[in-house]
Amino acid sequence: MNIVADAGQDEAPAAQTRAAELAIKGMTCASCAARIEKKLTKLEGVEAAVNFATETAHVTYPASVAPDELVSAIESAGYAATLVSREAAQATDAAAQGERASEYVSLRRRLVFSAALSIPVVVLAMVPWLQFPGWQWVSLLLATPVALWGAWPFHRAALANARHRAATMDTLVSVGVSAAYLWSAYALFFGSAGRIGMRMQFAWLAQDTGANATYLEIAAGVTALVLLGRYLETRARHRSGAALRALLSLGAKDVTLLRDGIEERVPVNALVAGDQFVVGPGEKIGTDGVVVSGISAVDTSMLTGEPVPAEITAGSAVVGGSVNTSGRLTVRATRVGADTELAQIARLVADAQAGKASVQRLADRIAAVFVPVILGIAAVTLVSWLAAGQTAGAAVTAAVAVLIIACPCAMGLATPTAIMVGTGRAAQLGILIRGPEALESARAIDTVVLDKTGTVTTGQMTLADVVLAPGEDASTVLRLAGAVEHAAGHPIGDAIAAGARARLGEDLPAVAAFRSHPGLGVAGVVATHTVAAGKPGWLQSEWSWPIPAALETAAAQAQQAGQTIAFVGWDGQVRAVLAVADAIKPTSAAAISRIRQLGLRPILLTGDNDRAASAVAASIGIDQVISGVLPRGKADVIAGLQRTGSTVAMVGDGANDAAALATADLGLAMGTGTDAAIEASDLTLVRGDLLAVTDAIELSRRTLRTIKGNLFWAFGYNAAAVPLAATGLLNPLIAAAAMAFSSVFVVTNSLRLRRFRPSYGPPTVGPG
Repeated sequence: MNIVADAGQDEAPAAQTRAAELAIKGMTCASCAARIEKKLTKLEGVEAAVNFATETAHVTYPASVAPDELVSAIESAGYAATLVSREAAQATDAAAQGERASEYVSLRRRLVFSAALSIPVVVLAMVPWLQFPGWQWVSLLLATPVALWGAWPFHRAALANARHRAATMDTLVSVGVSAAYLWSAYALFFGSAGRIGMRMQFAWLAQDTGANATYLEIAAGVTALVLLGRYLETRARHRSGAALRALLSLGAKDVTLLRDGIEERVPVNALVAGDQFVVGPGEKIGTDGVVVSGISAVDTSMLTGEPVPAEITAGSAVVGGSVNTSGRLTVRATRVGADTELAQIARLVADAQAGKASVQRLADRIAAVFVPVILGIAAVTLVSWLAAGQTAGAAVTAAVAVLIIACPCAMGLATPTAIMVGTGRAAQLGILIRGPEALESARAIDTVVLDKTGTVTTGQMTLADVVLAPGEDASTVLRLAGAVEHAAGHPIGDAIAAGARARLGEDLPAVAAFRSHPGLGVAGVVATHTVAAGKPGWLQSEWSWPIPAALETAAAQAQQAGQTIAFVGWDGQVRAVLAVADAIKPTSAAAISRIRQLGLRPILLTGDNDRAASAVAASIGIDQVISGVLPRGKADVIAGLQRTGSTVAMVGDGANDAAALATADLGLAMGTGTDAAIEASDLTLVRGDLLAVTDAIELSRRTLRTIKGNLFWAFGYNAAAVPLAATGLLNPLIAAAAMAFSSVFVVTNSLRLRRFRPSYGPPTVGPG
């Protein structure tokens, strides 16, 4: 385990609280996280949140507690710990990811090996007419590596738990597998079960079979089935650190440093505050800074999610990771490394993930009591039968029946099979569900917060309207305006040019003597006409062209609706006003209606101005709007809603949404968005369609209900069958058959999710 302490805390006053981030190794289930958390919080003044899904923890502790005490507390729970600096932790992140990938591959190899050997063992034991002479010895040969090597992770964890007087699902698996295997080996070598020609027959009641039967199918089958559940769980957690890596990957890797008039390409981490660097067209800005010289438009959509580039000149602040779209800029670095806006957003995501409560699996929570109870019942059964004068064979048979009936086949399948079927069906609907945490969160959602750009809207600027001055021809306006804007190489100009081509159905004419005036407009000669397009003040001051009153009114109305406008004119007159807007997705209004039908409250959250946000909200039926929110403030808005008692789902697509997605009770990322948003979310909506939000919530709720039904059956079956086994009313073979039936029931119940249909019935991808 790695403990990462905040820099500079050693000099903090004695009363000041310190913080540490912990990377934990060795957790196998949610009860491990609970045990670590309990150990840490026993230290005076220590608060800890252990996240099993990401294998991390966030710890705050007073100055009176030394970091070594945190290490010792966790080591006392059976987990190794190492204290390192934050820089060292970042440097070793790649190695840690490689190690987790290696563990994932190793588990998959163990599962495939165990399943291949277990299938014939189970089939031979459960189908008597297949039992050829000596079949039991073949079963022993096949089951031995499964019970020993395949189940070794469970045995190892059970031994570690025993040393610390704890019990988990690993304990029950280990004890069940060991009991079945050891008794089978005894029956084969020292009893009559090893005789050639022996066949296993079913009997309803426990008999004094003693050493006349084997339970190798239990030892092998339980191992393979529980490994399957562990594999599916591990696969869901395999990319737990990808959110932060996706955020950090947005930044520039190198930068053109300007020193004494000489330009030199250097790694971005070589920059220090005060350095000047050059950013060419199309390049990412290396770090946060202030523009020293140059005029351009900067695309901040990767960070803000907003489509309109910001016009910047000397003195403007810029953010690292944003893209310079046109002119050449010289920037003076003001914040570097961990102090940049991008790094702070990454830190917000990390804090939100660490602070999110670790959702303990229901099976593991109950297992904390269930496992020792079953072990006690088995021991009491053995002693009671012997005390009652029964033979040792009958006593052992009853005790083994208790252990076998309690083996967690159905428990191990209850969650992963439902998740596997549910997520498979979700994939057909364009939804990626990360795991049971998301399903549990979806149950109590009452508020859905939606980012505007790229979520409710397309995230792409389009030509929304063309208003003509009296007597002007639309085709001529589109042809001339589109031509000069096409040469601008600006996102708004590109939208006008694309809209003009689409409406005309033809290519645009060439432009001569083109001139760009960043932040003001563009001009050029098109088909003998001197054409200018841009802001009204520029056309009036630079060109002395008056603006017709009708066009001023149309422009004001367009701006009131949140649209961006550009005036266009030629030969001394302003001829039209063009309105550009981020188009609303066709399904957004229907999705909001469906969200309300599900009993959820929709809220629009955006960094855009209130005028544009309110116009979008009104057009799709949202009453509550929170606008003008900076990237760092979105997570605060979510947290504020949670403090008022709301259970919040956040839907977003930009890197600026990542922290909010991680903070929300349920994060849903549009698959058309950034990697950072996708990796920080609980669900990914591949379709990029807002209707997928309602699909995701409905299917998540249905899948969670299925999981709960599976677990109820699994534990209810144990509660009913264990007393029968303990009183001798259940033969171990019947116990094995009942256990198999419970597994079949769980799988069949889970398969019902394949028939899930969204309430509004959208088209699906692939077979339904």
